[in-house]
Amino acid sequence: MTHTDLQEYKNNRLTNEEVRHLLQKSQTGDMTARDILVEKNTRLVWSVVQRFAHRQYELDDLFQIGCIGLIKAIDKFDLSYDVRFSTYAVPMIIGEIQRFIRDDGVIKVSRSLKEMANKIRKEKEMLTKQLKRAPTVSEVAEALNITKEEVAQAEEATKNPKSIYETVYDGGGDPIYLMDQIADEAGGEIDKIALQYAMEKLNKREKLIIYLRYFKDWTQSSVAKRLNVSQVQVSRLEKKILQDMKKDMTEQK
Repeated sequence: MTHTDLQEYKNNRLTNEEVRHLLQKSQTGDMTARDILVEKNTRLVWSVVQRFAHRQYELDDLFQIGCIGLIKAIDKFDLSYDVRFSTYAVPMIIGEIQRFIRDDGVIKVSRSLKEMANKIRKEKEMLTKQLKRAPTVSEVAEALNITKEEVAQAEEATKNPKSIYETVYDGGGDPIYLMDQIADEAGGEIDKIALQYAMEKLNKREKLIIYLRYFKDWTQSSVAKRLNVSQVQVSRLEKKILQDMKKDMTEQK
């Protein structure tokens, strides 16, 4: 891409055709095309960031995270899609910001624990090379002159928590969430009060979907027949219901 082309794109509003041309160039390694797309979509990122203005985060930080989502959208956009790039990019930007907030804010870990976990990780790498095998907790503790309990505490505290809404299997339209695989005897681990509160806020139809899916183990196709709707509609409804419940349960904690 020539300097003249660059200036022409920068000085004008991009048409849909120009956006698609730049996406094609970017996806084949043209960094100038990518830079233009990022520059031309900064207002889009800022508009998304404003939705999170009530959160306890610097907007500039969220903007940087949003730009990561924008770049991912540029790299992953399928040019065969009959949609505008912005339509595809907005969910990607939102998802990247939400992922950052989720991972950063679910569990607050002290700086000392994070530093200890980092030391443990480095020590384990060194011992693995020396011993030609993974070291035991006792060996790591001895090398760092700390207790085995301290090793376990630091490692557990810095693990990324699993969401009960995480998809563990997708067989093509009927995903299985981690929630599906939680054993009955482990049910006490869930915050029952928050869950009950979230369930009470559902309408009759939403309660029926959750009951059939998670208490009766019906497939989405079976639920669709019961409600006389399509499987796609059930999938969308279920996803929205779970998102709303997750939000309600989070607000109760």
